[in-house]
Formats: sequence, C-alpha cells, structure tokens
Amino acid sequence: MTDNATLVLGFSEYAEAGRRLAEACGYDFAEVSVHQFPDGERRVQLPGSLPDRVVFCRSLNDPDHKLIELFLAAATARQLGAIDLTLVAPYLCYMRQDIAFTPGEAVSQRILGALLAQHFDGLITVDPHLHRVHSLGEAVPVSRPQVPDTAPVLASFLKGQLDNPLLVGPDEESEQWVGAIAREQQLDFVVGRKVRHGDRDVEIELPTMNYRDRHTVLVDDVASTGSTLRVAGELLLAKQAASVDVLVTHALFAGDALERLTASGIRHVWSTDAIPHSTNRVHLDHLLAEALET
Repeated sequence: MTDNATLVLGFSEYAEAGRRLAEACGYDFAEVSVHQFPDGERRVQLPGSLPDRVVFCRSLNDPDHKLIELFLAAATARQLGAIDLTLVAPYLCYMRQDIAFTPGEAVSQRILGALLAQHFDGLITVDPHLHRVHSLGEAVPVSRPQVPDTAPVLASFLKGQLDNPLLVGPDEESEQWVGAIAREQQLDFVVGRKVRHGDRDVEIELPTMNYRDRHTVLVDDVASTGSTLRVAGELLLAKQAASVDVLVTHALFAGDALERLTASGIRHVWSTDAIPHSTNRVHLDHLLAEALET
C-alpha cells in the first residue's frame, strides 16, 4: 500500500536512491523529466497533478545545474497546487563558506540557504559540512530542518566488516563523526591534526600511540581530493598498522582521488549512497525515511 497523499519526486542521476526512499516510506515515486537544449538551458517537467505533500529527493554534488533544475521544479510544484515541499538532499552543497574571508567574497552558505528556504518547507540532509554555524537551521532557515544521525548506521556497517578496529579521524573537523561512530560500538579512536597548504597539499600529525598490527579505519564526512585521507593512511602504514580502510559519508572523489587513495596502500574505501559512487556500501533510505515520517 502507498500513501497517495505524498509523492517523492526524483531526478535521473539519483532515481535509484529516490525509489528506495519512497518504498521505505510507502510513498509513490515519479521522476522529474529534464531536457537540455543545445544552448545549455533546461526544460523541467513534473507530473501534471500533484498531492498536497511533495518530497524532492536529490543529492547536490555537482550542484550548479542541479540547483537551477531543482528551483524550477519546486516553483512548478507550487503552481500545480503542492502545499508542503520537503527537500531530501543527503549531500548539501555550498556549506563550506559561511563567512567572507576577504572583502567581496560571496558567503555562499548564507545565499544558498536563503534561496532554499524560499522554495522548501522542510530540508533533510546528513553530515552537513558546517563550521562556525552549528545548526542546519542557521544555515538554511526552513521551517523543518533535520539532520538524522548517521553514526548508528555507519557503526552497524563497520561491525560487519572488522573486529575491534581503531578508528582514526584525520583532522580536528572529523572528531564529531569518528567519536560518534566509536561510541556506538565502544571502539577506540584517535584524532589527528592537519595543516593545509593547498587543496592537495596537507600535513597530518597523529597522536603518539602504538599503531602496530592494528586494523585502522579512517573516518570523515567528505572525501573530495582525498589528500587528507591519503596522507593519514600513509602515516598509519608507516607506523606499521595492519591495515588501513576508509569510511566516508560523502564520496565526492574529484578526478583521480580514489585511484590515488588505493595506490597509497589503503585497502578498502566504503561510502554511503549520499552521493552515487562505486564505493557505496551503506544505504541511507531507512534513516532518511524515519526523518521524513517524524
């Protein structure tokens, strides 16, 4: 049985995850049709009639064209009579820049947050990359901001892979994620310190302890260039760790980042399906469904 009062709308590149979410909730699913014209503009088409409640499901990696399509679709849904719009965006883009570091810089988090709040009543995302802003509602002032906790899901996955691994956060920003996962399974964890010299040039310092023969898992929210994880993994192997695996929520892996990670000696790379990627091993549909139904 499906709940005909709610419809999940997805987009082609994230349709599989959208369908799983709809099935977990007992909602119907439909795909938004997008046609790209030769000049790069898009034509967006929704079903001709919509229920009062519509859920858009789209992860916002590679965001620029996706945002335009999403805003066109949300405005059209309102015109078709939808009253309540929720966006499920497991990866939420443009969250890094929350202040202007030099005069004239656009504060992308604040600008995009305001735009999303104009179109959506609710927003669900996971492990948003927030720094000086400490809540999703501050960054995106929708009526119902939700950040379901990924730690139990990730900890449960790890339990099926390794017996008593040492979890390692490569830098200070990763502490909230690695600590939460470790506490779920009563695992040991440590957190490193990072000095960044450029997008691909980082130094990592790990705490002093005996890493020899330990099976280690590097845990972080986002893997983009992979440089931080690669350097940390090389350090662990130099300290004679038995193995180094990687667990991340958001698998961006720009360019040859994944190849560079595996070439450095990292054994396994696991990610959630917040962003579709060959490393996806953890599905978030039930976690997101619980958030939708609260």
